[in-house]
Amino acid sequence: MRIDLHTHSNVSDGTQRPEELIEAAAQAGLDVVALTDHDQTAGWAPARATAQKLGVGFIPGMEITCQDHQGISVHLLCYLQDPEYLPLLNELEISRNSRVIRAQRIVERLAEDYPVSWDLVSAHCQPGATVGRPHIADALVTAGVVESRNDAFANILSSRSRYYVSHPAIDPRDAVRLVLEAGGVPIFAHPMANLRGRVVPEETFHDMIDAGLAGVEIQHRDNSEEGKKFLTSLAKKNDLIITGSSDYHGAGKLNRLGENLTEPDMLQRILDAGSGSQASL
Repeated sequence: MRIDLHTHSNVSDGTQRPEELIEAAAQAGLDVVALTDHDQTAGWAPARATAQKLGVGFIPGMEITCQDHQGISVHLLCYLQDPEYLPLLNELEISRNSRVIRAQRIVERLAEDYPVSWDLVSAHCQPGATVGRPHIADALVTAGVVESRNDAFANILSSRSRYYVSHPAIDPRDAVRLVLEAGGVPIFAHPMANLRGRVVPEETFHDMIDAGLAGVEIQHRDNSEEGKKFLTSLAKKNDLIITGSSDYHGAGKLNRLGENLTEPDMLQRILDAGSGSQASL
């Protein structure tokens, strides 16, 4: 069984509509796919309907933007949460608003050196979508500054760039607790992706585990090999769920559907633990 539990549609920063993403998953030979847009669940209904039509298993999910006490970015995947759980919805609204302010500040800095504007960035973002740096990257491509999103993130939009702007986000421990309260299953996304920027210290992992973290995404192209060894050991010691995923964004990134997969027994653990919404298998 081919299971990919980390994908994005244009509801956040992917380039395909939810229906198109599921069609691409079917063409890629996936048996089960999760839609995990940033801080949004608006793509669930069309993705589920298309998955049922095509005979692809569908797992409703989301990726929550967090920040630990040292200011390091943490991305928390969650599955099968209640999409109407108000305390979580309130935090997501705060996060989306802070993303907009952050993106505007980045664009202001970039505009001093490059032919980009907020209008150009907005043209690359679907109405109601979660605004993020990928949309700024798309604007830079359109302006001829870089050739691809990957080129933009390797340089101009990296966390080490002078154009970078951080933004306030929920503490990952609080995010884990809210996901659990919403009946969801919290999984730490690409925890050792050191090429993206700083990774959290070991104490943050243990703090999140103490809060109820259910698993870690190990097989991901951005995790270092040394990081994968650390995560495997951590998962074994703490009986964590282990996932592998593509983090697919359509044409926005090099990541390809099914390039990393989750084992069926690990998916079953997610299905057994989640109670806030239903999978379609």
